[in-house]
Amino acid sequence: MLKTYLYIPDELDKQIIKAAKSQKKSKAEVIRKALEKGFESMETQKPGGAEVLLKLAEIAKKYNVKGPRDLSVNHDYYLWGGKKKNPRIKP
Repeated sequence: MLKTYLYIPDELDKQIIKAAKSQKKSKAEVIRKALEKGFESMETQKPGGAEVLLKLAEIAKKYNVKGPRDLSVNHDYYLWGGKKKNPRIKP
C-alpha cells in the first residue's frame, strides 16, 4: 500500500472524522472506501458530450440520414427556433 499526502478542506475533514467515528473505522479506511465508491460511480456513469455526439453521427452515417444543407449557418434556428441568418439557403 502506498502512502499519499493530500490537502483537504476543513469541512471535508470534519465529515471524514464524523464518518470514521460513526462507523468505528480509521480516517484512512473511510477515505479509501469513499475513493473506491467514487471511482465505481464514475465508471457506471453514461458517456456524455462528445462521446454521445460521435455515436449519434455513426448512427446517422449508417442509415444515410441527411440534415438541412444550411445547418452550419442557421444552427440557432434549428436548435432554438430563432431567426434564420440566411433564409435564401433552402434546407
